[in-house]
Amino acid sequence: MKPDIKHAAFQGTVVMVGFGCMGQAMLPLLFRHLEIQPGQVKIISRSEDKTGIAREFGVEFKVQALTEGNHEAVLEPFLKENDFLLNLSVDVSSLALMRLCWRLGALYLDTCIEPWAERYTDASISPSQRSNYALREEVLAFRRDKRAGPTAIVTQGANPGLASAFVKQALLNMAADGNLNIEKPAQHEDWAALALSLGIKTIHIAERDTQIANLRKKRGEFVNTWSVDGFVAEGLQPSELGWGSHERHWPADAARHGFGCDAAIYLGRPGAATRVRSWTPLEGSYHGFLITHGESISIADHLTLRENAEVVYRPTVHYAYHPCDDAVLSLHEVAGKNWQLQRNKRIMREEITQGMDELGVLLMGNDNGVYWYGSRLTIGQARQLAPHNTATSLQVAAGVLGGMVWAIRNPRAGAVEPDDIGFEIVLEIAKPYLGELVGVYGDWTPLLGRSPLFSEYMDKDDPWQFINFRVT
Repeated sequence: MKPDIKHAAFQGTVVMVGFGCMGQAMLPLLFRHLEIQPGQVKIISRSEDKTGIAREFGVEFKVQALTEGNHEAVLEPFLKENDFLLNLSVDVSSLALMRLCWRLGALYLDTCIEPWAERYTDASISPSQRSNYALREEVLAFRRDKRAGPTAIVTQGANPGLASAFVKQALLNMAADGNLNIEKPAQHEDWAALALSLGIKTIHIAERDTQIANLRKKRGEFVNTWSVDGFVAEGLQPSELGWGSHERHWPADAARHGFGCDAAIYLGRPGAATRVRSWTPLEGSYHGFLITHGESISIADHLTLRENAEVVYRPTVHYAYHPCDDAVLSLHEVAGKNWQLQRNKRIMREEITQGMDELGVLLMGNDNGVYWYGSRLTIGQARQLAPHNTATSLQVAAGVLGGMVWAIRNPRAGAVEPDDIGFEIVLEIAKPYLGELVGVYGDWTPLLGRSPLFSEYMDKDDPWQFINFRVT
C-alpha cells in the first residue's frame, strides 16, 4: 500500500479534543489518509500549541479546558450530525462526550475510557469504582439500546485497540501453523472456541520500549515517550486483569467487582507497584508493570465461553509493560515520594537517539510454545514514516487511523469496542506504520530459570498460573 493513499472521504468536521503528544502525532495522518481540508479540522485543548504543529497544518485551535459543567456549551457550536469527535484528551469524561455525540448524531473515537478529573485518585470511592472495569461497564450500560446509530468506538489506539486485532490475527496464524481446518470466526463465541481449541490459557499484552535519548532523566523530572499524565493516571489505578477459568490460586490481595460481566478482577495495589514476568522475542524475559488497560478486560470478556450460564473457558489477560528506561526511573522516583508526581514532565521526541517499541500480544498454553505477534517499530522508522512521532506514538496513531477509517466506512454501527470491529481492515490501514509486523514462537515460560529457593511461590504443574507470573 502506498503510504499516502486516501482511505476515505469525509465531508464533515473533525473536532479533536486534546493536543498533547497523541494529537500532534495524529494530525499529519489525518491529512495524509483522509480526503479532508484544513478548514474541516478544529482542535480544542486545555493548553496552547507551543509546538506550532496546528499552525503548520492551518488548523483552527481553541484553548479551552473541558469540564463537566461546560463541555456541552463548548463543543456544540463545533459539532453537528455526521461530524467526527476524536477524543485524545485526559481528564475529560469519555462517556459524557459519547452522550453528546449520540444526541447530535456525530461519530466518536477515543483511545481509552477517561473519567472526569480526580476520579482515578478519589479516596471517597472504592478501588472498584476507580477501575477500568467500572468505566467499561458504564459504557456498556450506555450502549445497550444503541446497537445502531452513530458509530462510537471506545479504546481504539494501539493497546487498547490494535491489541485486540493482534489477538485475532495471532489465533488465525496459530491455527494455520497447527494445520487446523477452520472457518474464520464470525462472532465472539467462535473466537473463544478457537482460543480454547489452541489451548490458550494466558494472554499478555507484552511491550518493551527501548527508546533512549541524549538527554537523560534528571532528578525531579518524569520522562516518557508518550503522555506523562496519562501514564501516571493509569499507573495509580488498581492493577486489573482478566481472570482465566484455569486459575486455581486466588491472589491474597484480589477482589471481584460484584457487578457486570465478571470477566476481570483487581488487586489491592496500583499497577505501577505490581510487576509480572513476561517475554518478547527481542528483549527475551523481563519484568513488566501490570498496568490496568481496557483490553485486559474486553479481550477476556469476548473470549469467554459459557454453558448453562456458567463460564467454561476464559483466558487470563493482562498488560505486561516495560516502558523506556527513563520512565522506569521516573516511576521509581514517584513511588519513593509516596506516589507524588514530579513537578517537571518531559515527553521524549527529537532527543531520542535510538531504540524501538516492541509491542505485541503473547499467547501461552499451545503445544508449539508461546506465540508473540505484534509490531517492532524503531525510532528511525517512525521518523521516516511520519513527522512529529516517536515509535510509541506512531503505533497508537496507526490504531486511531484504522479505527477512524472503519467508523467513517461504517457510520451507523452504534457504540462498539475494538473487539467488535473489522480487525482485518484496521490492521491493513495500520500496517504501514507498524514497522516489522511479525509472529514468533518461543519456548519461554515464567518458570524458566527460576531458583528453587522460591518454589513456595510457584505452581510447577501448570506454568500458566498467574502465581507464576507475578513478581513477589
